[in-house]
Amino acid sequence: MKHPSSAWLADSVQQLLIRDLLSRVRSWAPDQTISYRELREITYAEFLKRVNQLAIVLTRLGVQAGDRVGVMDWDSHRYLELFFAIPMLGAVIHTVNVRLSSEQILYTVDHAADSLMLVHPDFFEVAEAIAPRVPKVRHWITLSDDAMPPATSLASVGDYESLLAGAELEFDFPDLNENTVATLFYTTGTTGDPKGVYFTHRQIVLHTLAEGLALTAHNNPFSLSDDDIYLPLTPMFHVHAWGFPYLATMLGIKQVYPGRFEPQRLLSLLAHHRVTISHCVPTVLLMLLNHPESKQVDWSRLKIAIGGAPLPIGLARAAANRGIRILGAYGMSETCPIIAASHIKPPRSGPTEAATDPIEIVTRTGFPIPLVDVAIMDSAGVCLPAGRENIGELVLRAPWLTRGYLDDPLRSEALWKGGWLHTGDIAYRDNEGYIRITDRLKDVIKLGGEWISTLELENALSQHPAVKEVAVVGVSDPKWDERPHAEVILREGIGVEITPRTLLKFLHTFIDNGTLHQRVILTQIRFAATLPRTSVGKIDKKALRLGLQNPTTENP
Repeated sequence: MKHPSSAWLADSVQQLLIRDLLSRVRSWAPDQTISYRELREITYAEFLKRVNQLAIVLTRLGVQAGDRVGVMDWDSHRYLELFFAIPMLGAVIHTVNVRLSSEQILYTVDHAADSLMLVHPDFFEVAEAIAPRVPKVRHWITLSDDAMPPATSLASVGDYESLLAGAELEFDFPDLNENTVATLFYTTGTTGDPKGVYFTHRQIVLHTLAEGLALTAHNNPFSLSDDDIYLPLTPMFHVHAWGFPYLATMLGIKQVYPGRFEPQRLLSLLAHHRVTISHCVPTVLLMLLNHPESKQVDWSRLKIAIGGAPLPIGLARAAANRGIRILGAYGMSETCPIIAASHIKPPRSGPTEAATDPIEIVTRTGFPIPLVDVAIMDSAGVCLPAGRENIGELVLRAPWLTRGYLDDPLRSEALWKGGWLHTGDIAYRDNEGYIRITDRLKDVIKLGGEWISTLELENALSQHPAVKEVAVVGVSDPKWDERPHAEVILREGIGVEITPRTLLKFLHTFIDNGTLHQRVILTQIRFAATLPRTSVGKIDKKALRLGLQNPTTENP
């Protein structure tokens, strides 16, 4: 058989581009809708035209391949259009974390060298403050929900909707190399400046396909289909809202975008649109379940992927009692993000999870999704076999993991030491293949020579019916080196009969069955009204540790 020349093949190989995620939906679901709060509803056919109009507007403003375009907006139809139009031009969308401090936002916009910024009026004050200090930003566009946007000192070239209204409906997007950078956002750590994480067209497309395969191939606890109704409960600035907007758009799913995250509005939208699928961090789920108006939602139709932080068994049970189908998922900013999900295996011959409590399974870290290579590595760089006794750092390989941090070769090299992406999570693989994270490297507690997992201790305490939320950190101890300290928020209406001693007695159950090390009985417990949060709603253990340097904890 005669084969074509390699040169011809090189020219004919189709690139994996974000624009191709739109190819199928043009004909499959042109009349399906995308809603923004109660303010706007467009069809997919209109959405595609608006993406073209947006590309024309950006091109007229001088946006070229390689330029970075910053966005400060709530979750909206506009954000979805920007998710596509900017990278399809060959430019890079910088999804600005609007929950950072003004100085951190200044740093990220300056470090990214954004040439154009699109800003919702809620963020005018921050944008106006940093504008004189980011001279590389040539133009500003306002993103108003109203016909007349409020006045601003920003040198705005116009409002988003008015600019789109004056643009043609057709645009010929350029052919790109699939390794062109498409997205950029910044993640904050415990030390140093925020780190710029970036992904290419190829990485976004491959993650979308793998995420879609994982979510549609397994029915237990739930699967995704094109008749679902999707509403994000994760900010779109945070790792592309976990990739769900790209996947939902590719499949032509009805989408609902809530704007500012306000509990009452979220509950109203969930009920009105009969939303069936979403995703969020545990804190958001807890907030919604405990809201006084949560009764208006028929939770039994809702499927929620939980990630961003470990899913406590107590919270998972509370959600299941409302009829919610929960799927635990794992990832991090550097992984695009989802690399594992806690689907329940179907019954097969031999020992299976069939006899295991489903809640126990969905609160595991997860089973790797397709194309993800997982290893547990010890401190010497040796990959360990499966088994709870073989605990080490979780390291990963997959074709969509970030190449590194923007303009930060030292931290990029550390991230990819030895050819594996180092997560900083302590874990093991169980005998069924699930990843089981036991702690973060920075959070694990060294108690008298024994390593104590804060996550396992939190999971145990969360199962007490009086506990609403809990966070465990290590505090210095002259005898034990460190000992666990638990900050506990009690459920409303709990009487004075619940004391720290009550919860310590409860922990004996887990000590007796071998789930927890016997030394966790040394845990200090204090009741709190609130817990410190990061910009994406996770419990901020760094801030908690700083606040406990001189604890006044009630001890038994």
